[in-house]
Amino acid sequence: MTKKKTVWISLGLLAGSMLAAMIFFWTAPEAEMEGASKTTAMLVDVVEAEQGDFTPTVVATGIVQPATDISLSNQVGGEITQIASRFVPGAYVKKGELLVQINPADFENTLMLRKSDLALAQSDYEVELGRQDVAQKDYELIGDELSPENRNLVLRKPQLEAARANVAAAEAAVNQASLDLERASIRAPFDAHILSRNVNLGSQIAPGSDLGRLVGIDEYWVMANVPLSKVNWLDIDENTAGSGAPVKIVHPAAWEPGQYREGRVSRLVGSLDGQTRLARVIIRVDDPLMRRTPDPSKPPLIIGTFVEVQIQARQLKNVTRLERQYIRPGNTVWVMQKGELAIKNVNIRFEDQEFAYIDSGLEANARVVATDLATVVNGSPLRLDED
Repeated sequence: MTKKKTVWISLGLLAGSMLAAMIFFWTAPEAEMEGASKTTAMLVDVVEAEQGDFTPTVVATGIVQPATDISLSNQVGGEITQIASRFVPGAYVKKGELLVQINPADFENTLMLRKSDLALAQSDYEVELGRQDVAQKDYELIGDELSPENRNLVLRKPQLEAARANVAAAEAAVNQASLDLERASIRAPFDAHILSRNVNLGSQIAPGSDLGRLVGIDEYWVMANVPLSKVNWLDIDENTAGSGAPVKIVHPAAWEPGQYREGRVSRLVGSLDGQTRLARVIIRVDDPLMRRTPDPSKPPLIIGTFVEVQIQARQLKNVTRLERQYIRPGNTVWVMQKGELAIKNVNIRFEDQEFAYIDSGLEANARVVATDLATVVNGSPLRLDED
């Protein structure tokens, strides 16, 4: 009985304590907040805008093309009796080097016949000159005055002209035969790189056959597509007496880091690219295969390769340069002035891949807000990390 009383008393005390605690919390007075809330300045990072003279870079893509590209063909037909060992794809040949020899026997025989015809014509001409002397003496003995027509007949002028014409025709035939014999030996028209060969020893070829493809090794072109708005900022070789804008050519996918080739903007093609509607410029690269001055650090250009070109534009003077990522919508820039946000409208004179070049609206050494802000209001308080 005593234990049951103890339990009930304990439960009663516990329930009373809980009830007292609940009444205390329910009836406790609530604190009321009075006064204004404090506004915290936004933490930002800033960068300084640079002012001065800058040379921007126009970055574009282009494709490597040969400046001189021919399909080698023959002017006379016949059987190929000799092919040069260097006339194979990938080889290099010098100007005038023999590539293909067509059987010269027929052309040599023809030349001998034409020379014989020339000798006969010259002999007839010499005989006619002798007859001219006889006719002149006979005419002087007669002493009669004849009309010009009859006089020419008596003096055998028509026969002399015919003999002279026969000599000229025979000489032309000899020259043509000599030319055909020379054309039977097909030579490289310039210092060239062989890309393909389409004939073999013993082939019978007709005039105009495609013997192979040759490209010149002195100069390659990079046909680059440039935005039309950037064209007027480039120095074109043909307009500047040989001082076209310098170009740095890179191919990150294939070349080692730091490797590049140099070129010059040579010409502006007078039509837009049919697909991209961009302007096309020709960039000239001398010694593209490094055959003239070998340099292991400079990679050769391969025809058909897509490369990146970095074209030096004209210098911009007295402008402010700012990274493009800090140009906000509507050509505005956020500037920190006296601890507050100022939204500046700027005029961008030129943009390249990395920078915007501003000629008005932004002071030199202005502290440009680099942090993206959720709330952008003129006069908003700002602070830096060091503050």
